[in-house]
Amino acid sequence: MSTYRILTFDGGGIRGVYTAVLLQRLAAQVPGFLDRAHLLAGTSTGGILALGLASGMTADQLVKLYQNNGRQIFARSVFREIGDLGDLIGAKYDNANLEKILGQVFGNRTLDDLLPRHVLISSFDLDTLSKPRTWNPKFFHNFAGDDSDGGEKVVNVALRTSAAPTYFPVFQGYVDGGVVANNPSMAALAQALDTGTGKQKQDDIRLFSVGTGGSPTFISGDTHNWGIAQWAHSLVDMMIDGMMGVADYECSRLLRDNYFRLAPALKTPVTMDAVDKIPELIADANSQDLTSAVAWLKTNFV
Repeated sequence: MSTYRILTFDGGGIRGVYTAVLLQRLAAQVPGFLDRAHLLAGTSTGGILALGLASGMTADQLVKLYQNNGRQIFARSVFREIGDLGDLIGAKYDNANLEKILGQVFGNRTLDDLLPRHVLISSFDLDTLSKPRTWNPKFFHNFAGDDSDGGEKVVNVALRTSAAPTYFPVFQGYVDGGVVANNPSMAALAQALDTGTGKQKQDDIRLFSVGTGGSPTFISGDTHNWGIAQWAHSLVDMMIDGMMGVADYECSRLLRDNYFRLAPALKTPVTMDAVDKIPELIADANSQDLTSAVAWLKTNFV
């Protein structure tokens, strides 16, 4: 048997620093496990993490990426506040700063330049070319084949997967992969099993999935007669959280003990752009008990 190892990372905006700290701690206890992954999959901020690791960045460097650049990425100008009427008619942030920072990190590299590390990065294609036009999920990858995206620039893929609706503008016709697979584990498993790309046997696969810290939310009461105005406030978060649970359910049933999900719940809700919460996120990630995750990795990623 030849073990095939997959690492997947959820979306969550600035909460990506939480994932990065978890990886930092795990790497200290299971040295080299990040380098042993054959496929790295990610969505939104998790896509940036996956692309960063595939390009050779360490967990320490990823933590610093968020610490050093979080405020610049989620910078809000007075002129933008006035121009979009307080988020009513425009994205909350410009993506120019994010594009500049990612350009400094990845340069002109393409997905093929990341080989032999394979990546799978989710996004959503708003479709500006085909007729009849139709929206579709898009999973960028650098496996060989007719549908390979190996020629795509890493920076562009990172910006496409992280163009979160209401937070950042659409980028090159794509929006955040979180609308289809905020937890990309099932997509990664499907790619690995695909006979044309991954070409793996299910029994050989080991999948380690890492969240960005579950943000505890709820709607009080058990009877609501709501319309569009009331549901609009919660529906996006509800759908994203629900889809993450679906992927977890499916992978755990298919892979059983060959799958591990590390997704601790945060003590308090943290929004995607809460850069002032970075120290709190780091402290929370450092306080989590990783005993079970370390034991699983030592069995399956060595």
